[in-house]
Amino acid sequence: MTPATLSLDVARGSSWDAIILGAGPAGSLAARQLAREGARTLLVDKRAFPRDKVCGACLNGRALSVLQSAGLGTLAARHGAIALGSFEVRVRHRATRLTLPAGVALSRARFDSALVAEAIDAGAAFLPGVTASVLPSADDEVRRVLLTSIGPAAEAQARVVLVAAGLSNHCLARETAIRNDVADRSRIGAGCTVPDGPECYAAGTIHMAVSRAGYVGLVRVEDGSLNVAAALEPAIVKSLGAADAAAAVLAEAGFPPVPSIGRATWRGTAGLTRRTHPIAASRLFVLGDAAGYVEPFTGEGIAWALAAGAAVAPLELRACERWEPALERQWAELYRQRIARRQLLCKALALVLRHPSVAGAAFAMLGRMPGLAEPFLRRLNTPSVALEASTL
Repeated sequence: MTPATLSLDVARGSSWDAIILGAGPAGSLAARQLAREGARTLLVDKRAFPRDKVCGACLNGRALSVLQSAGLGTLAARHGAIALGSFEVRVRHRATRLTLPAGVALSRARFDSALVAEAIDAGAAFLPGVTASVLPSADDEVRRVLLTSIGPAAEAQARVVLVAAGLSNHCLARETAIRNDVADRSRIGAGCTVPDGPECYAAGTIHMAVSRAGYVGLVRVEDGSLNVAAALEPAIVKSLGAADAAAAVLAEAGFPPVPSIGRATWRGTAGLTRRTHPIAASRLFVLGDAAGYVEPFTGEGIAWALAAGAAVAPLELRACERWEPALERQWAELYRQRIARRQLLCKALALVLRHPSVAGAAFAMLGRMPGLAEPFLRRLNTPSVALEASTL
């Protein structure tokens, strides 16, 4: 991806239809869809690209179907994605292997950069390495955003602003009408990339270890490295640190150790399970992880983000033409139908995974009778009803 050279002065002096904060899957796909329709779109991210994220690095069948509907069906393959065929879970040294109907593994550094490049090719302007804060609404015709980098801050404005800046973003700190609440007993996310890793962690398989302290997923990505992503109890992370906590989960579940896991650079997130409400305000939509999140499963997190980015674009175009308060309610309802309902399945699974004895028995039964797992896996890999109608 060619680095963008847009400056804060240009961002401030330009007239934007949409400013999108956060260049992850939700923000970048929304930016691409809007730019393709001729909307003057500015995509902003606080990090320089390429950058990695704490993530399982898996795109399930639903995520791939959203990309297909958006005209990006070959994107993952073009960037070296590895096809996923199986899911291995171990609980208390008991292993179960299930067949996956669809999905690929692709690092977030590669995937997110590819989506940003697609947005730029469609005509969106990209401003990386810039922190953004949505300013309180004081004008019925535009929404203003404060952009900060090296040097003086700049104020930009747009007809509509989208916030897709992730779990613990501070973009909405000045918007007092919107709250982000972390659920009680929420686990924290942590992850790293191991350059090699034991050969037993084969490509094409998601490996998942479950214990009382949380769970750890491992998958090979396009360059052969091992992506490690975990949802861990805060107490064990505080006591041991993320690397030793993940190693303890692997050992308790019965997976071989990953010797270099302690030397890897670990990244952490805030509490995973959270809810933002409301997810819309005057000339403002919230989407992606910023709109609400639960502990995901086999690529669901990326699928939620992509579905939101595709679904919001038509509403955003209407908002650019003429803002109506009804658009706030429409986005809340559309989000509930397309994303929040699907998150309920992962919420239920997260509760099961908190009890290794229950999880172990459930996975063991699925291993003996794999037909019982088919409806669950099929639901995770099937697009939402009328998904295609939400894309441009």
